[in-house]
This record gives sequence, C-alpha cells and structure tokens, in this order.
Amino acid sequence: MKPYFPSAILALLIVYLGVQALTGERGLLSGHERDALLVRREAQLAGILEQRRDLEVRVRYLRTDSLSRDLLEERARAVLGFSDPRDYVIRISAPVSPGGPAPRA
Repeated sequence: MKPYFPSAILALLIVYLGVQALTGERGLLSGHERDALLVRREAQLAGILEQRRDLEVRVRYLRTDSLSRDLLEERARAVLGFSDPRDYVIRISAPVSPGGPAPRA
C-alpha cells in the first residue's frame, strides 16, 4: 500500500483541480455567468457616466462666471418646494416600494 499512496494523493489532486477548472467560480462552464455579469456592469457604467455628464453640465451652469438663471431658479424651486404662479403643476404619486416608505419627490 505504501508505494501507491503518493500516486493516489496525486490522482486525487488532479481530479480536484480538474473539477475546479470546469465548475469553479472562474471555470470553463461558468463563462456565460461572467458574460451576463459583464453586460449588467457595462449597462450600469453607461448609466452612471450619463448621470455624471448631466451633473457636470449642471455644475458648469451654476458657476459664477457662467451662471444660468433658469437652472438656478429650477434648483431653488426644487429645493424649497415652491412653484411660480404661472407654472402648471402635475402631481404624480410615486409607487410604494415593498421595502419601506415611498421616496419623496
């Protein structure tokens, strides 16, 4: 039995590594899961980059050298919750999320 012990350990190690190479987190059979995750993350990145571009434009218009009166008025109304008497205000109720209270608009 003694001469076969190192061979048996080596064979078990090869089998273990082979199974992990096929079914592990980075195995050959889990490539579609990684591709799906990559697509989700790229979509999330595109949304964040679009939001960043929008915020950069808003910040540019709020600087003192190029202050946009309309953007300043819009932000002041949104923060203070006021509206101009000439504005049409349409109230939309936000859907109630099952995890907690609805976000305030």
